[in-house]
Amino acid sequence: VLKIYKRQAVVSTQSTGEKNLVRIIEPYSRVQIAHVAETINLPYDIVEKKLSQIILDKKFSGILDQGSGVLIVYDGSESDQTYTYALDTITHMGKVVDVLFKKAQKLS
Repeated sequence: VLKIYKRQAVVSTQSTGEKNLVRIIEPYSRVQIAHVAETINLPYDIVEKKLSQIILDKKFSGILDQGSGVLIVYDGSESDQTYTYALDTITHMGKVVDVLFKKAQKLS
């Protein structure tokens, strides 16, 4: 029972830490990872890993430029509909092919 509570506390602390980290980086379009690490008093590598995980989990939109040690923040409100439109087009094309195939079978 103690392990369950401990695990829940760790998960709760991690999600709170992620929320705080997101709050810190939200106002920026570009921010140095070292600055974020200093602000929250954590080692650089831990902050970098945490930022990477937040981005991979799609809890935050941005990229890490590890060469320059910078987090580039993307505006989360922008959504690219290209993928959705492409899927719709492929679906409609599949339906057209099915109808043409049925008509071709009737001709044979």
